[in-house]
Amino acid sequence: MFLDRDGVLNRVIVRGGVPSPPAGVDEVEILPGVPEALALLAEHGFSRIVVTNQPDVARGTQTHAVVEAIHRYLLERLPLDAVLTCYHDDADGCGCRKPKPGLLLEAAARYGIDLHRSFLVGDRWRDIGAGEAAGCLTFLVPSPADHPPGQCPPARRAASLLDAAREIVRLTGNAREK
Repeated sequence: MFLDRDGVLNRVIVRGGVPSPPAGVDEVEILPGVPEALALLAEHGFSRIVVTNQPDVARGTQTHAVVEAIHRYLLERLPLDAVLTCYHDDADGCGCRKPKPGLLLEAAARYGIDLHRSFLVGDRWRDIGAGEAAGCLTFLVPSPADHPPGQCPPARRAASLLDAAREIVRLTGNAREK
């Protein structure tokens, strides 16, 4: 099970009309229903791996240390298994920046996950593109960063991570992910 960070686990901050990640731990607000969703997924044997683009580090508007502090904060408060991060910007041409599937492929190899039996929940077209490229069933949850209509449409839509988790459990008949 793959999860985007901003807009799925924590609230996106809108600055000057632009959706942005929290500038620091003090701005992190875990979205309603997220702890319950993650507990439900854990109860049914799903891994909970965050895959997140954090290009502000490459752009020089955020530090690696602050991003890692946010990840530690989330890992201490939520039942997550891991956080994998791409710190590159588009111009870097890396294979880990979503919509490329590099982070999902790395997690699958590291944790023995069958990508074709896995899911990705995101709030942007880049998340959906990465999930599809890796062979996952994708869910889009609404956020201020929602992708343009028609650009990499998701397999499914859900009102929240909790709704997506309930649907995933229903779809799999409570089966284990691996």
